[in-house]
Amino acid sequence: MAARVDRVFAGLSTGGPRHVLCRAASIDTQFRIPRRASVLSVVALVGALLSACTGPQSALDPAGPAAAEIARGWWLMVSAFTAVWALVLVLLWRALARRDADARLRRPDRLILWGGVAFPTVVLAALLVYGSLTSARVTGVGVEPDAVVDVTARQWQWHFRYRDADGQVIGESVDELAVPLGAMVEYRITSEDVIHSFWIPRLGGKMDAIPGRVNTLRLRADVRTPMRGQCAEFCGLEHARMLFPVRVMDVDALPGWLAEQPAPRADEPPSAQAPAGRAPPRHRASENVL
Repeated sequence: MAARVDRVFAGLSTGGPRHVLCRAASIDTQFRIPRRASVLSVVALVGALLSACTGPQSALDPAGPAAAEIARGWWLMVSAFTAVWALVLVLLWRALARRDADARLRRPDRLILWGGVAFPTVVLAALLVYGSLTSARVTGVGVEPDAVVDVTARQWQWHFRYRDADGQVIGESVDELAVPLGAMVEYRITSEDVIHSFWIPRLGGKMDAIPGRVNTLRLRADVRTPMRGQCAEFCGLEHARMLFPVRVMDVDALPGWLAEQPAPRADEPPSAQAPAGRAPPRHRASENVL
């Protein structure tokens, strides 16, 4: 910087005022270009981060009430913890600025009690109360379902069995789920071999599929948009291929869609390595199933 300023003053005796103005303008441009590049880099980074919040498998792009509560809680915690982090940095800066020994705190025990005990207790208690109040909306407890789907997981397929109001099976599908628009659907989830986890990020939270047990999850799709489900529990070598597209459609279109579904393929016979047999995966790990 000093060398550049010296060259500017040297121009007073060599090139005259016009030469000095040109040199000053060039120096200003040299400083302005890196500044603009930094601003553009920050804007590009923020844009990339925000674009990652959407997509067919993004929990921050909800398409139903349960996922909306999860996303709202996530943003709430991010905001709260960011504020706490900023407060800690401010207190750290003030502590480092107290270089004079006479500027020490008069009652440091108060800082420990309020900042180390009271404040964290209030923040964590508030988050606990919020999570408890929203848990019913996330799981769908207390809401009567409009439809029922039996979900059976196995290495490495999802088998969906659709039932009517009388409990009769009206259709089946494999590795592809049909969801009636605006209807609360109760998913009865189990597994035939190992522990899996049923998860549609844009509709709600995940639920484990455990052999010998049926877990219940209620979800509703309010938006007709591309979505994808995924096994969220490592279940073997083909775990990445255990995914399924979610087709949101009108209630009246569901019977016709089920009638077009092919019959499930035969499973591999049981063996010592797989006592329950194994279902051949239908999708590649990187396949776009939407």
